[in-house]
Amino acid sequence: MPVWSWILIWALLVAGLLAMLAWFAVRLFRKLMVTFGALEDLGDQLAELDLDTALPRKPFSPAVFQKRRDLAAAIDQARIERAHRRAHRRDLRINRGKLIQHTPYKPEDRPSC
Repeated sequence: MPVWSWILIWALLVAGLLAMLAWFAVRLFRKLMVTFGALEDLGDQLAELDLDTALPRKPFSPAVFQKRRDLAAAIDQARIERAHRRAHRRDLRINRGKLIQHTPYKPEDRPSC
């Protein structure tokens, strides 16, 4: 085989490789643009949620550097709040159970068969 045929073969192989790489680059660019569009939509949805309404958390402060009286008061306050939340949830469960057991029933509301 003459030398020019090898040069032609390698030139075609390199051209094919470059064409394939360009095709992959275009596909990757399109996929990235679709992904960025989806991320933008997701950002808009998160903005609509308005997550800033949550109560701000207290910054962490180690108990070692606080006074014992203050810590005891904070623990008692947390215990009282927890008991209040439990009582509130219990009342809600009781009311829901009463509503289920004592549903007002009227015979005229019964569907006809």
